[in-house]
Amino acid sequence: MKRNVSACVFAGIALNIASQEAKRWNIIHIMSDDHSYQAVSAYGHALGQKAPTRNIDQLAKRGMLFRRAYVENSLSTPSRACLMTGLYSHQNGQRRLGEGIDSTLTFVSELLRDAGYQTAVMGKWHLRCEPKGFDEYHILQNQGEYYKPRFRTPRTNGKYVPEKGYVTELITDHAIDFLKNRDKNRPFALFVHHKAPHRNWMPPTQYLSLYEDTQFPLPETFYDDYETRGKAAHNQEMSIRRNMELKNDLKTDVAVGADNHLGRMTNQQKQAWWDIVAPRNEDFLSGHLEGDTLLRWKFQRYVRDYMRCIHSVDEQVGRLVQYLESEGLMENTLIVYTSDQGFYMGEHGWFDKRFMYEESFRTPLIIYAPEAAEGKECSALVQNIDFAPTFLDVAGVEKPAEMVGTSLLPIIESGRQPRGWRKYLYYHYYDFPGVHHVSQHDGVSDGRYKLIHFYGREGTYDELYDLKNDPNELRNLISEKRYQRQKRRLQKQLDKFRTQEHVDEW
Repeated sequence: MKRNVSACVFAGIALNIASQEAKRWNIIHIMSDDHSYQAVSAYGHALGQKAPTRNIDQLAKRGMLFRRAYVENSLSTPSRACLMTGLYSHQNGQRRLGEGIDSTLTFVSELLRDAGYQTAVMGKWHLRCEPKGFDEYHILQNQGEYYKPRFRTPRTNGKYVPEKGYVTELITDHAIDFLKNRDKNRPFALFVHHKAPHRNWMPPTQYLSLYEDTQFPLPETFYDDYETRGKAAHNQEMSIRRNMELKNDLKTDVAVGADNHLGRMTNQQKQAWWDIVAPRNEDFLSGHLEGDTLLRWKFQRYVRDYMRCIHSVDEQVGRLVQYLESEGLMENTLIVYTSDQGFYMGEHGWFDKRFMYEESFRTPLIIYAPEAAEGKECSALVQNIDFAPTFLDVAGVEKPAEMVGTSLLPIIESGRQPRGWRKYLYYHYYDFPGVHHVSQHDGVSDGRYKLIHFYGREGTYDELYDLKNDPNELRNLISEKRYQRQKRRLQKQLDKFRTQEHVDEW
């Protein structure tokens, strides 16, 4: 379709004016994979206090911590599609892991590059299209491996080439290399996307003994029986008791994983693994644990490996920030730390994500901005569709009309929730049948009340929760008379989300 020349000239003039007025800060978006807010010590959760994330916490002290940050679809690939497009899953086409994003859509990276930014993505891409709008990329094959991971770059002719080392460290290496070799006369937008701490939680060998003597607290809902909830909670396959695998997830048989994991290690890494992990496995196997004793053992081993991976991520965040400080870049660089979704750390007896319940729906979000007040916290309802508009706002690029997210820059700069901010969040999970057997559902939340609608093969039903009086979401209120007004209000808003092609009213 041809564009009107006058319109193009006008748009160009408008862009130049906007760019002059914009901050034009550099942008760094750091995103880990499956990092729960419970495991960021700045949030004050009992789990995070046992394994502090000192460098991520330091970003929070120097910037803003968001208490109510959420995703639209708690799954890796759809979450990344929301990031790149500023659109909901039904608008960008990435509803499930296996479905491809609508690659005809304009990505935020393209708009930033057109505005003069140098753009790069390092680490996990996980979208079934080329990395559009990036001057440089160093991306993992599919999910990626922890040891000797394979990367593809513009110079490998479409091939994924193994690189010696540990994935979190290598991703940071490539991010810093990009910063060293950039055009220092232009701003940059760098996406640093870690694989860790994704299942099956393989830490760097230097941390195999870290937290081994730490007893992580069991969540209040660890023994949840799902009494008031529907079939989805009962039929899921993300139970630590039933579905967490002793061999693959908890590494109780070192030989079993040799081809996939140990086989990718150097001899020195393998030796460390054998010296440290093999004796533990012998102790476990000789104990013949059963029932709740086995369940608690599985929880401790799972969380220790998970938090070891987190420790490595935190260490590399610190390393990247240290480089920025050494180059004087903290004075003009916006830094975001987040995850692609939340994660269950034993709550309801689960691991993984997918549900609209808080631990999965909610995600950590910390943003550092130059000139902004330090140590602020924000309770506004924000979502991963807001990242693209925020970056465009920083760059002085007008948000496309079809982009439904909202810039967070006014919140960051003022330290307050602006008037007219959104009152509702929309969520939709589509990936059924699929891994972990979580039923399809959508829902709406106003931060206090949450309505979830389950549908599909396992039946159609609703659940309603009062997060103020029941933060653990144990009591489904859908049938209680005194909550029917809240139910009707939320249902009306949910219907509105479903029917609007572009959600522009809050």
